[in-house]
Amino acid sequence: MKKILVVDDEASIVTLLKYNLEKEGYVVDTADNGSAGYEMALVNNYDFLVLDVMLPGMDGMEITRKLRREKIDVPILILTAKDDPIEKIIGLEIGADDYLTKPFSPREVIARMKAIFRREELSRTSIIEEKKPDATNSDNYLVIGDIAVNQEEYLVKVRGKEIELTPKEFEILVYFMQRKDRIISRDILLDRMWSFDFDGQTRIVDVHISHIREKIEIDPKKPQYLLTVRGFGYRFQAPKQ
Repeated sequence: MKKILVVDDEASIVTLLKYNLEKEGYVVDTADNGSAGYEMALVNNYDFLVLDVMLPGMDGMEITRKLRREKIDVPILILTAKDDPIEKIIGLEIGADDYLTKPFSPREVIARMKAIFRREELSRTSIIEEKKPDATNSDNYLVIGDIAVNQEEYLVKVRGKEIELTPKEFEILVYFMQRKDRIISRDILLDRMWSFDFDGQTRIVDVHISHIREKIEIDPKKPQYLLTVRGFGYRFQAPKQ
């Protein structure tokens, strides 16, 4: 059974989520402040975290940021009372996997959780739609140019040096490498990588592409791998010799 941690200082929300998640067969731990939630997430092997933004002790954004620094890649859903697109983008940039505005239905929390689990499973089992002759592609290993990805170990090396990517950046990079030379629109990326109320908010795609370029390109302003196709989207290619 998957183990979930819910961190929220509103007792009614914690009770509601715990009841509904346990009905679905999940094991649920709870915390009512950020410091306790962070410590629990550090020492327990959770499958999913639900974090409120406004928490005593440590807010949900800081918990997410610190967990990612510790290389804990557990999926995170952030809850907030503010319907602010900028705050959503910030939350996703620092490593959250999804974002939900209060009030919400427990069914929506569970649906989003299951969607993230499905995407994780697809990523882990490396479903590759097509293989290219100039790229070494296997179930767990991708190589294009000077970029090597070990999907099983969540390891990326660029020009022989290991780099750090957030879980979402890793997922996007793998998605592109599996589809080398194909033009991928922002809307497709938004649909594949995110969901629900991010419809049309393609700015989050551009932000993540920019961050990936900073980590894989020699000159992010003149990318050789992850190119912009003006008016269409992005294409990943092997660098021209």
